[in-house]
Amino acid sequence: MDLQPPVIEMKNLHKAYGSLEVIKGVDITAQKGQVISLIGSSGSGKSTLLRCCNLLEDSQQGEVVFKGEPVIWKGSGHARRPADGDQVMRIRTNLSMVFQQFNLWSHMTVLENVMEAPVTVLKRDRKAVEEAARGYLQKVGISDKCDMYPAQLSGGQQQRAAIARGLCMEPEALLFDEPTSALDPELEQEVVRVIKDLAAEGRTMLIVTHDMKLAADVSDHVVFLHHGRIEEQGPPETLFGAPKSERLRGFLSATLAA
Repeated sequence: MDLQPPVIEMKNLHKAYGSLEVIKGVDITAQKGQVISLIGSSGSGKSTLLRCCNLLEDSQQGEVVFKGEPVIWKGSGHARRPADGDQVMRIRTNLSMVFQQFNLWSHMTVLENVMEAPVTVLKRDRKAVEEAARGYLQKVGISDKCDMYPAQLSGGQQQRAAIARGLCMEPEALLFDEPTSALDPELEQEVVRVIKDLAAEGRTMLIVTHDMKLAADVSDHVVFLHHGRIEEQGPPETLFGAPKSERLRGFLSATLAA
């Protein structure tokens, strides 16, 4: 049997800003089709970890491996940088990031936003990309908004456009950084439905979230980070149903009471 390597591996990852160490030796593996949620208090390192995975941030120590291919580094410590720009581009385009604040281009229509990267970065055929983009906008439920500009959309619609943009890159995995935290509760549910549909399709996803219900509903594996370390991890039913660590119990009771 041909075993595929994991889509994403982070091994003994360390990340610091100056003397402040925010990731302190973390190991995470995401197999193809696996949904992993990262939970923890503000400042626990969740979003930084996601950005290190996508090479938007440089880590100082440890390995980042994409489909069995380790990132090649030059330098060490705070001077460590990826050595191969083509490799960085290839990995980044295969790990589509969906940001908390949508990051849509305000001067482009929704359809143009979704098409931009596949056409300009991946040099794909414009006609084929447009067809795919319209299909992804239909998938996330906003095909009627193609010709509108981001400012004409609600927050939930903008976030769904950002998800369609990520999908149009046809990535190996989607990385969500607090995809619902900037939204009102009713708009949040629109985005949660889309993420649940993507999970049901078997897409590989890493989700940084403050929404424990979302993490419980869509994840195969949940990682609880505390001060840059993995405090506890496991299937959602174990983490939410029978947490072992005192810190996780405290975090869950504070979060669920909020």
